[in-house]
Amino acid sequence: MDALGNFFDTLDSMLGGSVWFPYVLLGVGLFFTIYLKFPQVRYFKHAVRIVSGKYDKKSHQGDTTHFQALSTALSGTVGTGNIGGVALAISIGGPAALFWMWMTAFFGMTTKFVEVTLSHKYREKTEDGTMAGGPMYYMDKRLNMKWLAILFAIATVISSFGTGSLPQINNIAQGMEATFGFEPMATGVVLSILLALVILGGIKRIAAITSKIVPLMAAVYVIGALLVIFYNIENIGPSFASVFTEAFTGSAAAGGFLGASFAYAFNRGVNRGLFSNEAGQGSAPIAHASAKADEPVSEGMVSILEPFIDTIIICTLTGLVILSSGVWNEKFDTHFERSSMTVLQGNYSDQSDEDRTDLYNYLNGNGSDVAPYNGTINVINGKAINKDFTILHSRSVAEDLRFGITERHVYTGEVEVKDGQIVDDSISVMGKSLVHSAELTTKAFTRGFLGDNGKYIVSIGLLLFAFSTAIAWSYYGDRAMTYLLGSRSVMPYRVFYVAGFFWASFADTTLVWKLAAVAIVVMTLPNLFGIMLLRKEMKDSVKDYWQKLEKDKSN
Repeated sequence: MDALGNFFDTLDSMLGGSVWFPYVLLGVGLFFTIYLKFPQVRYFKHAVRIVSGKYDKKSHQGDTTHFQALSTALSGTVGTGNIGGVALAISIGGPAALFWMWMTAFFGMTTKFVEVTLSHKYREKTEDGTMAGGPMYYMDKRLNMKWLAILFAIATVISSFGTGSLPQINNIAQGMEATFGFEPMATGVVLSILLALVILGGIKRIAAITSKIVPLMAAVYVIGALLVIFYNIENIGPSFASVFTEAFTGSAAAGGFLGASFAYAFNRGVNRGLFSNEAGQGSAPIAHASAKADEPVSEGMVSILEPFIDTIIICTLTGLVILSSGVWNEKFDTHFERSSMTVLQGNYSDQSDEDRTDLYNYLNGNGSDVAPYNGTINVINGKAINKDFTILHSRSVAEDLRFGITERHVYTGEVEVKDGQIVDDSISVMGKSLVHSAELTTKAFTRGFLGDNGKYIVSIGLLLFAFSTAIAWSYYGDRAMTYLLGSRSVMPYRVFYVAGFFWASFADTTLVWKLAAVAIVVMTLPNLFGIMLLRKEMKDSVKDYWQKLEKDKSN
């Protein structure tokens, strides 16, 4: 399993984690923004009118209304990335990461406009009478690249488990256990039954549920975030200033945070932006293909609203909560994750300017004398006796270290360290350090008018966001299965999807996350390649749409 995990890590570093991937993603969005003359700005108001039902007609073919299609797509994008993903980006790239998430969203509004329009244009009615669409259909029917369509569809099925099902319930179960003390398996049983009741009813039931969940969960989360932001209102100006300033100068080294290079902040911000709003990934077009519309461009315009709501509104609120509360560069007592922890040779302090510079260079690959620790740490009653090492956790120097077999049982003995990593996985490390992901967002939500009760906003948000994401991705997966094996494959897929959802509530999904990270890129790159090939057709489609609209007005 370790070898397989390392393989996926290597593959991901060559794809999504590569230097060139963010430039490709932003580049396509920038190209279409200029090529189509800033549609995300010019058509925004018209998109709102379409969603409101102004142009709806009963004669239009499809399974859902414009609003329901938008809600389903948003339920897939508004998920744990809006809570934990933003926090992770800031904890790695600093405030600058938020700026690059904005850029991904702004240009992603155009990318989504294009991919949704083309996917809706080449959708098909299936054997059971429902609509099926997505990038695999235009790749097959228009580009005559069936092999590319198959690759995309397979990656979609994998991603449906890797991003939509398994990690979502895993996050929910952990959050419910930490906040309310619920057993993970019990959480899994209840939510798996609810998930089955929703997705077995198909797109109409999914759309009906998501159109109610999405507005509710957005309202709860936005109100909770504003209660923190207004409580720390004096920090809003400096927070915005730090986002813009550090986006072009490199992330600041503030408090315990050791900073990240410009390239690192840019890469993380863009990648987290994609993970959050999915613009360019090709997933949302599958939901929009179900919309009742005879003009594909009109549904493409609806999708412009997605990255705006998901990233520019919700992710920005999360970012401002974290930055204005100041928790992003504060140390908290926490359990150290192995993936975020490194043991270094020698003593370092983040209170020393010289040490901070050395550690910054080490973390950002700028060349440094800092080296990983190799040797043995002697521990008595949880405390290290030798002092010839430093532990970095979440880009900060860890303090008040404690070693244990579990969080409640202290360890006495030798701790072997090789290349900066503790060899024995059964030994846990705790202490004070910066925190990241949902834990960081939870800390931030306690710094508002609600006090410690603010943590319940995050718990409820995670529950609703993650569960709705699982619902939406089940539909993406079943449409991909419909393309690959026909309508008869949908029910077995749904059963397997629910079973996997339950299993992941109490299992380790690390390997699945790694596989999904690769699958996301395997979806994104073919989709970006395809819409670039159809750029002229897209431009002509937009022109024809406005001509028809003007003609209808005059008649």
